[in-house]
Amino acid sequence: LVLAGVWSTWRMHVEGVCLSGMTNRIPWGLQIVLGIFYIGLSAGSLVISSLYGLFGRGEYRPFARVAAFAAVLLMVGALLSIVSDQGRIDRVFVQPFLHLNPLSMLSINPFLYASYILVGVAYLTAMMLESERWTRALALLAVLWAVLVHSGTGAIFGFVPRELYRSPLLPPSFVAAALSSGTALMILVLLALFRLTRRRLDDELILWVARVLGVFVLVAAYFVLVENVYRLYLHESREAARFLLFGGPHAALFWVGMVLLGTVVPAALLFGRGTRGSVRRVAVASALVVLGVLCERYLVVIPGLAFPPELLPGWRIARSGFEEGIATYAVSGYELLQALGVLGLVVLLFTWGLKLMPLLPTEARAHPRDGAPARGG
Repeated sequence: LVLAGVWSTWRMHVEGVCLSGMTNRIPWGLQIVLGIFYIGLSAGSLVISSLYGLFGRGEYRPFARVAAFAAVLLMVGALLSIVSDQGRIDRVFVQPFLHLNPLSMLSINPFLYASYILVGVAYLTAMMLESERWTRALALLAVLWAVLVHSGTGAIFGFVPRELYRSPLLPPSFVAAALSSGTALMILVLLALFRLTRRRLDDELILWVARVLGVFVLVAAYFVLVENVYRLYLHESREAARFLLFGGPHAALFWVGMVLLGTVVPAALLFGRGTRGSVRRVAVASALVVLGVLCERYLVVIPGLAFPPELLPGWRIARSGFEEGIATYAVSGYELLQALGVLGLVVLLFTWGLKLMPLLPTEARAHPRDGAPARGG
């Protein structure tokens, strides 16, 4: 997969991004969608790690190293997705670092991303060295930096004066979605790792994180609800909101992928009276949350570009060099290979890390409370 991704990226570098499904109207495609998706997964993964490092819950210490390592790799995957999207990869380090524009979020965020990786590596190193003092200090810094990084990512879209982008709620909405998707991903990763290696994992540890995940899902849904009600309420953004919610293929992705499968069903599984003690249903809910947030990331990027912007309010454009009306976008095979290449590299580095570093413990047990014995996984 990595080799296929490298080949596809090279072809697009040599022949141009015309090999992708992107156009002048939609210059951001699958790689940008996955880039902000990975950033969110990375930020949310630190929640599991910080349960030990920041909140002092010692029973979650076995998860801290794996979660922090995954957070660093997911941010690397996000940057690789963004870099592979560039038509001029050779200039990726020139523009943001040598020509800083403090008024542009696109110029500020590369510094946030690079420093986030450094903070994550420092936090993981402190845990590997068994330094309690530095672990707690860097855990706090890592969580705060993760919130800042994802707020900055949301600001890339929220601060743009376009009907489906402009919103002061996008930065906190991005953070809420990141916490839900990252927590859900780590539940799936931890369950898979402990079951495949036949190591003990107490159900109570996963079930407690599942309750936290349920809260994150509801908070993220609240932000989405308020944001879209606000768009429908304002006259100037009502048409764009109708396009997103009720017009075209994006509407089906919104209501079925994001709302039904990504929010309603996971909430029912996580809060239902008959499902609270089932790790299997928690795993299903977690997988649906990750899928729902992926749909949400697509709905943030593509429809906002596809809907025609009102460049000159109150004026009618008689002639334009750009495509008028609703634009369309379809993922090309080259973009799909790039995406698979980045994912393959992240998984490859993750498995190498598990093999070469002491990241995964032999067991993870819940601390008994009120004299009750811990339940086995």
